[in-house]
Amino acid sequence: MPRHSRVFRSFLISYIVILIIPSIAGYMSYRTSISVTQNLAIENSVTQLQKSKEILERRMAEVEGFTRQLAINQDLNILMNEKKSGDQTNVYGIWKMMRDILTFGQTNDFLQNFFIYLANYNVILTPGSAYFRPEHYYENFHYNDLTLAEWKQTILGKTHRSEVLPLRPFVSKGVQTAVLTYMQSLPLDSFSGSSPATVVVLIDKNTIGSLLSGITDRYGGWAHISDGEGRTVAAKGIGEPDMEALAADARFDKDKVSQFYDDDLVITIRSDASGWVYRAGIPRQVLLENANKIKSITWTVTGIALGVGLLVGLFLAYRNSAPINRLVTVMKEQFGTDAGEGRNEYDFLHGNISDMITNNKRLESELHRQLPLVRDAFLKRLIAGEFQSREEILAAAAQANTGIYGNSGYVCILQINGYSGMDSVEILNELNAARLILKQAMFDLAGFLLMTDLGSDKIVIVFASKEAETGSELGRNEIGGLLHQLSERAFSEYRISVTAALGDRFAAETEVSQSFERAKMTLEYAVNSNRKGILWFDEIQVESATYYYPLDAELRLIGTIRAGEIEEAKRIFQSIMVQNTENRELSVEMKHQLVGELKGTFLKLLDQKTFLESDLFESLKNRIIGIQETEKTETIQAEIDGVMEILCGLITSRKNDSHTRTVEQIKQFIAENYSYSELTLYRVAEQVERPEKYISQLFKEVTGMNLSDHLEKVRMDHAVRLLRQNAYTVDEISMKVGYNSSHSFRRAFKRVTGVSPSSYRQTEED
Repeated sequence: MPRHSRVFRSFLISYIVILIIPSIAGYMSYRTSISVTQNLAIENSVTQLQKSKEILERRMAEVEGFTRQLAINQDLNILMNEKKSGDQTNVYGIWKMMRDILTFGQTNDFLQNFFIYLANYNVILTPGSAYFRPEHYYENFHYNDLTLAEWKQTILGKTHRSEVLPLRPFVSKGVQTAVLTYMQSLPLDSFSGSSPATVVVLIDKNTIGSLLSGITDRYGGWAHISDGEGRTVAAKGIGEPDMEALAADARFDKDKVSQFYDDDLVITIRSDASGWVYRAGIPRQVLLENANKIKSITWTVTGIALGVGLLVGLFLAYRNSAPINRLVTVMKEQFGTDAGEGRNEYDFLHGNISDMITNNKRLESELHRQLPLVRDAFLKRLIAGEFQSREEILAAAAQANTGIYGNSGYVCILQINGYSGMDSVEILNELNAARLILKQAMFDLAGFLLMTDLGSDKIVIVFASKEAETGSELGRNEIGGLLHQLSERAFSEYRISVTAALGDRFAAETEVSQSFERAKMTLEYAVNSNRKGILWFDEIQVESATYYYPLDAELRLIGTIRAGEIEEAKRIFQSIMVQNTENRELSVEMKHQLVGELKGTFLKLLDQKTFLESDLFESLKNRIIGIQETEKTETIQAEIDGVMEILCGLITSRKNDSHTRTVEQIKQFIAENYSYSELTLYRVAEQVERPEKYISQLFKEVTGMNLSDHLEKVRMDHAVRLLRQNAYTVDEISMKVGYNSSHSFRRAFKRVTGVSPSSYRQTEED
């Protein structure tokens, strides 16, 4: 089986190798794209974390700026420097200060929750409220891990200079949360002991977390900010135990900007201003989401491509190996299966094809060597009148490469004089040498001519040329001059005397035998009258004791009519009539016999199956029988011409019917198989069982159109219908109408219709 042969496997392996090469290139491109995508995702994540850091530092700077504005506030300076006398309190000043700080929380969400502690009044000012006893403020706002006394001591009782407390649990009006605390003592030059005033800003963890949501919301990971001592400043999406475990793990490098830890990409950046450490954890799966999409698409496309490529490879390997396997099978049947053992199919084919080429060349050489014999046999059959029709003559002439078809001329018989008895070997050898000398001399004088031996002392020469076809005397004079030169040269150099007898001119290949018979009659006349030199048929006196209607002329006439060649049949009949009316004087009895013979010839023709089945059989038969021998020769000739026209017309009609059926069969086959891209002239010829050249000429003759043009028209008609339906793309339509290439289809469509397929479809839609 072809699919199990070594040729099939060789083709398949080569296709697989070709398929693997782009797959490797695709894999390398895939790995590169994955790496680029991963690096780009890391870079974007670092940029996002850097932006969060910048925003947070900018907000903290605004908080610090807020404390500096308070430091230069005149009303606050008055309040914190006043000395309290008894129970008197500067209520108006405190109220005015509360009103002034109320607007700060509206411009910065970090200033939503802050207070100012005035030590001299023991008052806590908040936006909108004043607590004349800190215990009241502590009841609503306090740290979980600080008592009132500890809070007063660490927060209110100490001097702070831009101090930040890390994130710690906090209760705000009963709500549990965690805050980052920023503290600044006023005035700014307070360094030790107690200070007149302290500004405390409480930043809720959710407020800080909103700055980190760009990372956590986008990637679903976590973010963490710690101060220089590792204490948590802010966190989102991760707990303190997890961060402690991360910091304690030896696998984690704290100095790396980006690294994979477990299933997360951990990004670390440090603030040069505050020393804070910003970390973000992004899940590997989310980070490489685009890369995974690329991976999925790449593997899917690659898998489909490999699968389809393998199927295509199997198909192509089978298709390409099948002809070779069939050829190998045929050769093994011819040369034996043992010839292929131990060798692969290519070596087997190479060896046998080499032998075939060698044998073909040997045969071709042998044919060239035998070509003179083939020509000689063809010429003997031609002058003997053995061919039945002009088509048969032309086919045999083409096979023998004679060059006679399409020409006219004269037949000449050269007789070597001086040899009366030819009963000894010596005389026969001399005659053989003389014939060779005469042939070579004629070849030297005139070039290639058709020549053959006629007995031991005669040579037949056919002078055929285009000039003789015109009927002018130029051809005849040239032939006479050549024969005269030949005669003088043969006699002067070799003492060979010859007599040349020529028949009358033949106007077609079918009349060569007739010219030969006339040359024989001329030679017979020359021998009987002891004439020497060159003698033409029209120079002799022809006896008219009988009519001229030889058997070969009758056979040629019958064969020509059977072939439907009316012009050739009329030419042969005209030649017969000329010989009997112009070159002979027939008596009344001979004329009657000639007409009877002609009627008998046509009655024999009617016995053929073609004419017996015709509706015109009876009328033709009666018409032939009704020809009267007593009528004028012109009337008889016209009547026979009419009969021949009807007979040839019947033959031609039958041929045309057969041709029409063949053409219809071709059209039907094309209509059923136009979508097959391998539909070629060879396939059509194989279907109708005719030669390719024959069906090509036949189709053009019957339809007036080339077969290839008809196939293209059928395909374009179906393409137009599909374009109007608007159900397929142009590429799909090109495949459906038998084109392997959409470019070839577009070019053919524009050549036939004048517009491109797309333009045609748009025009139909409009």
